[in-house]
Amino acid sequence: MSAVVYAHREVRRARYAVAAVFAVHGAVTGSFATRVPWIQDHAGVSAGQLGLALAFPALGASVAMPLAGRVSHRFGARTALRGLLALWTLALVLPSLAPNLLTLCLALFLYGASAGMSDVAMNALGVEVENRIDKSIMSGLHGMWSAGALTGSAAGTLAAHLGADARLHHVLAAGVLTVLGRVACTWVLDLQPAEDEDPPPRFALPPRSALLIGAIGFCAVFAEGASLDWSAVYLRDQLDTSAGLAAACTTGFTLTMAVARLAGDKVVDRFGAVRTVRVSGVLAALGGLLVVLGGHPAVAMTGFALMGLGIAVVVPLCFAAAGRAGSNPSLAIAGVATITYTSGLVAPSAIGGLAQATSLVVSFGLVTVLACCLVLFAKVLRAGDRNRPKISPTSAAVPDRQP
Repeated sequence: MSAVVYAHREVRRARYAVAAVFAVHGAVTGSFATRVPWIQDHAGVSAGQLGLALAFPALGASVAMPLAGRVSHRFGARTALRGLLALWTLALVLPSLAPNLLTLCLALFLYGASAGMSDVAMNALGVEVENRIDKSIMSGLHGMWSAGALTGSAAGTLAAHLGADARLHHVLAAGVLTVLGRVACTWVLDLQPAEDEDPPPRFALPPRSALLIGAIGFCAVFAEGASLDWSAVYLRDQLDTSAGLAAACTTGFTLTMAVARLAGDKVVDRFGAVRTVRVSGVLAALGGLLVVLGGHPAVAMTGFALMGLGIAVVVPLCFAAAGRAGSNPSLAIAGVATITYTSGLVAPSAIGGLAQATSLVVSFGLVTVLACCLVLFAKVLRAGDRNRPKISPTSAAVPDRQP
């Protein structure tokens, strides 16, 4: 077997392995989210206290994500991801063990820290695989994350329906996901730093390129967080629908995001990152206008679905662009991840605060404006644009790149 063919097979295997890692990572989130009511009752916290506690995962992630690059430099990419992913899957158990607000905040801080570091490590490896096969895969990888989250959510819903203790549920889920994650990490790329390469700093400000790319991600994640947390409330309170129809709106938004991510790589390969995000911004802005101006449940639900379709591929493309924007991909990816996590943290409360002062219609008017920013500033993703001429299938230097 020639070295080129062997390398090609190794990279293809690594692609499927990192996709499995994304799915495992998402399954932890889905498993946790469905048991939040049980965790609230067990810890004996009010709704306001729970809202405070739920800010700690993003705080933990923001603090810890810059460390991911140093861990990968010290142990190598494969070993680092194996360890960080195991920390994340095992951290699933912590929140359900918390007996009060203080321990719940601490548990969620550690939960978020492990989530953020493994997030950076797996995205960095995903970008490296994408570079080697010269084909867009980041949207599909994030689609696998969404699929994993839906799977974890479905299992958690079943456990809640059966009245299972969340501690037992999460111990079992953590055990299964830890094993699956360890197996998947066996075949990811084993990147090692050069002998003369200096380790990245423990903490450092994101590079300027990451700030610009992160601003695009901020807009997309703000729209995502607003729609996930407030779409059902919008339909119920603003349009006077039933609770079931309101919940269906959120489900529809989630499904359109998952489907668009799974199918998005072909679109990116065909049109490039910049044009894809510009069209995505148009779709998201159109969806926002339907939500704000529609005045009918069916129109609003269509609007939320369009927003999900429009913002789905933006964050994966931000990570891809960050990984190519400078000499330190892990630091740039960590910077973009920090900004997007921050957006996810502030979006729900910002929407609620603006709605309290004005109305939910005005709140989603702001979301629509941010969607327009995707159209205006998509050019900052040019570093991740893969809209280049196709490589000939007969080339022996690199694998074939299909549209």
